[in-house]
Amino acid sequence: MCIGQNGPGVTNFVTAIAAAYWAHSPVVAITPEAGSLTAGLGGFQETEQLPIFSKITRWQAQVNSPQRIAELTGRAFHYALHERGPTQVNIPRDHFYGEIETVIPQPFAVNRGAGDRQAIATAARLLADASFPVIIAGGGVAIAEGVGELQRLAEHLSAAVVNSYLHNDTFPSSHELAAGPLGYQGSQAAMKLLARADVVLALGTRLGPFGTLPQYGLDYWPQGAKIIQVDSELRVLGLVKPVELAINGDARAAAAAIAEELRRLQGERPRNVERIATIAAEKAAWAQVLSSQAGANEAGRVDPRRALAALAMARPANAMVATDIGNVCSVANSYLEFEEANSFFAAMAFGNCGYAYPTALGAKVGRPDRPAIAYVGDGAWGMSLTEVMTAVREKIPVVAVVFDNGQWGAEKRNQIDYFDSRFLGTELDNPNFAEVARAMGAQGITVEHEDQVGDALLAAIALEQPTVINLRLTQALGDPFRRDAFKPPRRLLAKYAAYSARD
Repeated sequence: MCIGQNGPGVTNFVTAIAAAYWAHSPVVAITPEAGSLTAGLGGFQETEQLPIFSKITRWQAQVNSPQRIAELTGRAFHYALHERGPTQVNIPRDHFYGEIETVIPQPFAVNRGAGDRQAIATAARLLADASFPVIIAGGGVAIAEGVGELQRLAEHLSAAVVNSYLHNDTFPSSHELAAGPLGYQGSQAAMKLLARADVVLALGTRLGPFGTLPQYGLDYWPQGAKIIQVDSELRVLGLVKPVELAINGDARAAAAAIAEELRRLQGERPRNVERIATIAAEKAAWAQVLSSQAGANEAGRVDPRRALAALAMARPANAMVATDIGNVCSVANSYLEFEEANSFFAAMAFGNCGYAYPTALGAKVGRPDRPAIAYVGDGAWGMSLTEVMTAVREKIPVVAVVFDNGQWGAEKRNQIDYFDSRFLGTELDNPNFAEVARAMGAQGITVEHEDQVGDALLAAIALEQPTVINLRLTQALGDPFRRDAFKPPRRLLAKYAAYSARD
């Protein structure tokens, strides 16, 4: 629940919404507004809040009587729970006074099935006849708590399992069939295996653009493959990529039903040793490529990829990680592997800056038994560092790893590639964020050498206090988010020719 005194701040509400939508936990925003008797008269802090948030909520309600507060709030929780997104209830301030008699409504259970039986049977036949099936495990697998059912289906087929973009926690990374994430800064092994597929089962994923567009120069989406897409949300079926078969159903139930139908068709299948060896070979090749991409450290500065690898090595297996947007945080996609669902929370398509730390706070409150870590660039940290005081006040022991490289990396990368390295507003002169954290009552650790990275993370977790690690990095950058983001300008006047972007 997100409650604002006179309505939530836009940044905090959007952060809460992103956390709800992508971290799989519903949020209801209760937004008090100016009194109903003065609405439209220019009262204090008066604005129309519903239109502001209409595009980023699943459902909204304006309370027009105190007697409907419980009813509408109950409905908001119900929709938030079952549609897996944020809802908003707007309550005029003067409705909070007085007494009413009411029944507090509770969300009621709505169970989703596996989908149309004929479609399930068709999907099973397509997968049974496939020579190289690949399964894309989307966020819907985690939401449905269907990792076990997916694993049993994958093992029956000996099919490679790749994670949809920024859902690295939807299949155990140590499993022999796991190939890693697709999309920006994902796994080349996953992409090369998907490119070979003749049948693809997209389970609980909308197949968003960032998880299907070319990466590393690889146009890996299999153009000739038959795509089976399963999702509980009707509108995403066939939305991004044409599909051979669309199934409107629950990811967990669908995986179990398809596996059952496969066993009915063909009984138990032996492990496909050749295919499993192919998966292992691609993963080994990608590990070598990833290792070779590490750059050089500098005096008092660690190469970003070396830092990310050290963090990955030290991170406890049960830790939850929230990543912000930005270049280094996005490169982290290559290094983040998980064994259990609901471990990885990223901003996804919202792309909201300053997302990671508030999300990590919420994750820690929800699962106090697990370490919570936020990966944040120094630019995004400027939008959320004041929440360290919230963590201190509420005693929420979250660890923030701040990538201090003195730049807005994502935008600077575009300025390098498309604007001849003419930098505008992308270079930062930072304080020591560890010292700032200590001034706010938290713990602070400064890291300047590669061999300090892992120890610093483990020490910060062991403190069980709000802690900020100021991790000083070099200014090395990964690829831009999208190579098609800009096009080099065409200069028609000779006097501007010198300002043309490099090819």
